[in-house]
Amino acid sequence: MSYGRPPPDVEGMTSLKVDNLTYRTSPDTLRRVFEKYGRVGDVYIPRDRYTKESRGFAFVRFHDKRDAEDAMDAMDGAVLDGRELR
Repeated sequence: MSYGRPPPDVEGMTSLKVDNLTYRTSPDTLRRVFEKYGRVGDVYIPRDRYTKESRGFAFVRFHDKRDAEDAMDAMDGAVLDGRELR
């Protein structure tokens, strides 16, 4: 039995790892924040298999590598839900 979701089609996408998230940060919130920099193809927040709580990090996948680079430059150190993103 799998506790995850099926993997998205990420062919050609560039993935950013976003650290230091609160447990209440949602994929929708991350998508809304990161879409300012370009088209987001997927947002994935890994969860603990037993507690189902966020593990405090996420992967945001962009269709365009330049958009991912712009987002990384702009969001490194930005505050989201009271936490400084890394």
